[in-house]
Amino acid sequence: MNSEIVFIVIVVFLCADFVFERLLSWLNTKAMSPNLPSNLEGIYDEKEYRRFQNYKRENDRFGLLTSSFSFVVTLVFLCLGGFAWWNDIVLSVTDHDILQTLLFMFGLSVASGVIGMPFEWYATFYIEEKYGFNKTTVKTYIADLLKGTLVSGIIGGLLLSAVVGFYNWAGNSFWLYAWGVGTFFSLFMAMFYSQLIVPLFNKQTPLEAGSLRDKIKEFAQQVGFKLDNIYVIDGSKRSTKANAYFTGLGAKKRIVLYDTLIKELTEEEIVAVLAHEVGHYKRKHTVQFMVASVLQMGAILFLFSLFVNQASLSEALGGDQAYFQLGLIAFSMLYSPVSMVLGLFMNAWSRKNEYEADRFAATNYKGEYLISGLKKISVKALSNLTPHPTYEWVYYSHPSLLKRIKAIINVK
Repeated sequence: MNSEIVFIVIVVFLCADFVFERLLSWLNTKAMSPNLPSNLEGIYDEKEYRRFQNYKRENDRFGLLTSSFSFVVTLVFLCLGGFAWWNDIVLSVTDHDILQTLLFMFGLSVASGVIGMPFEWYATFYIEEKYGFNKTTVKTYIADLLKGTLVSGIIGGLLLSAVVGFYNWAGNSFWLYAWGVGTFFSLFMAMFYSQLIVPLFNKQTPLEAGSLRDKIKEFAQQVGFKLDNIYVIDGSKRSTKANAYFTGLGAKKRIVLYDTLIKELTEEEIVAVLAHEVGHYKRKHTVQFMVASVLQMGAILFLFSLFVNQASLSEALGGDQAYFQLGLIAFSMLYSPVSMVLGLFMNAWSRKNEYEADRFAATNYKGEYLISGLKKISVKALSNLTPHPTYEWVYYSHPSLLKRIKAIINVK
């Protein structure tokens, strides 16, 4: 394939992706009614609804600014040969293939982080602060940034080194070995993420003995769900938003409650929310999604193996021959439409699973408590309860609240 054609296709994909995202965002904003819709009465009051609209519009305006800036920077960097320029610098520093790729990706990551930091800072310490969500201190923010950079750098660096090493050793068959390592890593993190990574950022403590723990254990026994690990995480150190999640596999599985969830919801509502999470496990959604993600990883690596040796990909970014690192960047840009299509299917599947988990909770516990709990969580986070249908179809991994409530009410 001609490098000029590849370059044009990359530019077209970048532009189409930007226009598509902004169009959907505009449709979603336009879908908001200035008056409280009748179907939101009893969920939002007039004051909270106006607060939600202000929050949503401010985030949309800021999103337009940040996405436009990122789009322009990427496009200018691409058109001016920035990737080739940085690659030449890297080549002048080392002739070791793995070090070249690591240094190349590290430089791009640092540049991206530095450019995006002012926007992230503003979003956290102005917008989230303005609407009462942010509880992050400057000290915590900086510590999170440093630890997050270090952890992602170490993990990403090791995985990338393995991929390049396999590429040098096995040629076009490298994707099979990379897939194996990626699969092992995914399983390892699914089992030990809460024990190894979360403690670097948050404190987790076992849920203390009391009526809430008793009710959770009683429900778990009722539905045949072996549960020994129930933890509370100090989410309030960063945000007022509430959440709960299920993590781990086998004996390593655990349920994690945000302290904000315990503060905002009644014990019955908390059990109902956890019943939803247990529903995912009982319906094998967690395992199914893991299998799907592993298969998707294998497909991506296979496609990448078909293109990485194509000099036209590197030349489209200004290189004079095929380079692994330039091929990786070009492939990621060319893959974006495929990623979007796969995302549509994965989100549709996820929404179906959410309905199933809601049905499990409503059938095995009490649907009215799940509804009231979801209402509190959504309103507390100023969630958009009436998204544009197309926006919801493309981006939402969970059905909108009103649809979930209707489905829960209809559970027999």
